[in-house]
Amino acid sequence: MGTPSVLWNVAKKCFTVGVISLTVSDLFASIVPVRGASMSPTFNPKTNSLLESLSDDRVLVEKLCLSNYKFSHGDVIVFCSPDNHKEKHIKRIVGLPGDWVGTIYDVVHIPEGHCWVEGDNLASSLDSRSFGPVPLGLVKGRVTHILWPPNRVSSVERKTSRNRVSPS
Repeated sequence: MGTPSVLWNVAKKCFTVGVISLTVSDLFASIVPVRGASMSPTFNPKTNSLLESLSDDRVLVEKLCLSNYKFSHGDVIVFCSPDNHKEKHIKRIVGLPGDWVGTIYDVVHIPEGHCWVEGDNLASSLDSRSFGPVPLGLVKGRVTHILWPPNRVSSVERKTSRNRVSPS
């Protein structure tokens, strides 16, 4: 007769752990895989072969920055694609609201509530050069650390591009 109560206790504990994990993942932080070469060499520095692409970097995304949209030039963010909200991208912030960003063909003014993002590997990146400024409401969090693979565990540096951005 003790088996049903043991199973019930295990089920309750698993449910509780699941709810707590989901809450932490939604509100505070989550772990996200980085696919592709658009942020190389910062993430996935070696994606030449099939075997190497199986060991994509995993990064820690903190979400506390979303409460008041506190971002800085050079932050790496995760955001939903403006073209397809089911896709998530990881790129670096180049311009913030009010900035003027120089592109190959033009100078773009970043409107309020938006940011300009670009991949570190410009030759292989679908970013603001393709779809324009990204609404801050699409941002899902800031990447703070590389967690996987173990030999690459480190914090993510904030890098800024010089001579491309001028504040308003």
